[in-house]
Amino acid sequence: MELRGQGLVGKELKDAGDRTSHEFLMHALARHRPGDVVLSEEGADDRARLVAERVWIVDPVDGTREYSEPGRTDWAVHVALWEKGDLVAGAVSRPAAGVVHSTDNPLAGDSVDAGRIRLAVSRSRPPEFVSRLAEILHAELVPMGSAGVKAMSVVTGESDAYVHAGGQYEWDSAAPVAVARAAGLHTSRLDGSPLVYNQPNPWLPDLIICRPPVLAAIREGLDKL
Repeated sequence: MELRGQGLVGKELKDAGDRTSHEFLMHALARHRPGDVVLSEEGADDRARLVAERVWIVDPVDGTREYSEPGRTDWAVHVALWEKGDLVAGAVSRPAAGVVHSTDNPLAGDSVDAGRIRLAVSRSRPPEFVSRLAEILHAELVPMGSAGVKAMSVVTGESDAYVHAGGQYEWDSAAPVAVARAAGLHTSRLDGSPLVYNQPNPWLPDLIICRPPVLAAIREGLDKL
């Protein structure tokens, strides 16, 4: 947040934000959990994580495009903890909005009855996949910034589902998925299989985060694609 007010713009601000947040998180985790391994978007992949019992999966700035645009609040910081095979804790911080969603306080809200399913989608590059799904479901597209913000919009009830088929890295979704689970939401791959983290290749092809009442409709829509 301090960097945003220091005159940096564009790529220079994006890179500085990523670097500063990464260094802060690495220092904090090394100090408080020195025996744990960290997988960060901005750091080298420490392969020791593949035999570790505890691995932190972090995205220092999720949504650098939004971070670099003055006044935007739809970017986030992701911190998740994987332990012995699954996510056990996580937090999605939105510093510009003054909000932190975490597994012990997901800030869940009731879904607003909008009359039709609302799908969270990228504000700058809505994927054709979600646009076609929306047509099938007669759903409303709700544009917003980073992946974490989209996922948290489902938690708070601003949208009903976040469906992504374009692939992401583990740090893009680990913390949002952990928080969404804590809020009682459905999380899975598009085919219904579990989202698995701390894999040798940290690439996840697709995911669904949704409110349970809309899951059946979304599955029916996916079958028609």
